[in-house]
Amino acid sequence: MAIVESALMTAEAFFAWTAQDEQSGRFFELDRGEVVELPPPGKFHGFVCTNIAAILRTYAIQSGRGYVCGNDSGVIVERNPDTVRGPDVSFFDDEQTAETMDRAYAEHPPVLAVEVLSPTDRFSRTMRRVAQLLKSGVKLVWVVDLETQEVSICRPEADVEILDNKSELTGNGVLPEFRCQVSEFFRYPGRR
Repeated sequence: MAIVESALMTAEAFFAWTAQDEQSGRFFELDRGEVVELPPPGKFHGFVCTNIAAILRTYAIQSGRGYVCGNDSGVIVERNPDTVRGPDVSFFDDEQTAETMDRAYAEHPPVLAVEVLSPTDRFSRTMRRVAQLLKSGVKLVWVVDLETQEVSICRPEADVEILDNKSELTGNGVLPEFRCQVSEFFRYPGRR
């Protein structure tokens, strides 16, 4: 993680800056106005993120509520100076449609954000991201550990709960009637 631009940017200027050709194929976040470059995630990381997004999309279709965003879609979590985080997977439960959806970064937080740990992630940096997401109004954050295959459940003003891959994960009142085994996040398609 390296600071790329020293001049403070707003979320809007950052969005325009990342769209420039010279930024193509690179990953960035805005941290209190400073542009920070992140290493691209690995293949297993992408596999798990896609599994989680598919499970949440199935839930959205079956429950008739909400929608999923992936690909590190930007969410504004702080203003003045601005911070834009890109959770690996987000679940929104609002009135936006494909026609009205934010074209830049989400101005309003998702109800659920999922952070899948990469080998380069440090615990303190991840927990700072989680705190920012929760403070911005995200009601539930799942932190998925690829190595231990555990999920840490983070909610505002609640202790962190850790589930192993044999446990059942619920929506904790945020996603009504959502249930899945943690192991589903790591399951290869077509195999039980």
